[in-house]
Amino acid sequence: MTKKVVIVGGVAGGATTAARLRRLNEEMEIVLLERGEHISYANCGLPYYIGEVIEKRENLFVMTLQNFRNWYNIDIRANSEVLTLDRSGQRVEVLNRLSGEKYWESYDYLVLSPGAEPIRPPLSGVQHPAVFTLRNVADTDRIYNFIRENKPSSAVVVGGGFVGLEMCENLHRRGMAVTIVELAPQLLTIFDKDMAALVQQYLRSQGVGLYLNSGVAAF
Repeated sequence: MTKKVVIVGGVAGGATTAARLRRLNEEMEIVLLERGEHISYANCGLPYYIGEVIEKRENLFVMTLQNFRNWYNIDIRANSEVLTLDRSGQRVEVLNRLSGEKYWESYDYLVLSPGAEPIRPPLSGVQHPAVFTLRNVADTDRIYNFIRENKPSSAVVVGGGFVGLEMCENLHRRGMAVTIVELAPQLLTIFDKDMAALVQQYLRSQGVGLYLNSGVAAF
């Protein structure tokens, strides 16, 4: 009897899992549920599209929905958000974000690869139209369009991890004066203090402002 796999999340992990399962089993029914509009895009490339290193938006996408469907024979449903997990009944409740319809989808096996949400701290001003998070293509489009339409001269990046530094690099490339605010005593806390010091020295030499051991009180 043919087994059915439901995969929640269709970006890097979910799409890769779906493709691998199809290679292992040509008969298995595979349903891929993605809350957003796009699947299988280059997350790490998002800051570099904002910085115009990646010039064409379509180059962010590893594969289109239709190509993925055709090549791997997978039932892909974008704009489909999983609301409820019924483990005993082996089913998930799905919301079609375009139509508002809710329905239940059964499974034999379930793979959870939903990704994460950026933190929006409950601070004054966090809803200001010039305050952004960066997680997906929609976030990227909002930042890119804001820069194109408003031509800001400066930017503040909250967080000195990998994504924060990539955004710093690309906003600086777009001609902005950039400041990084980091709660920890150093950037890139995954590295030791001596390695981080080299990065900090280089950034300062490029005119990037650094506020370490510093949090944000309001926007």
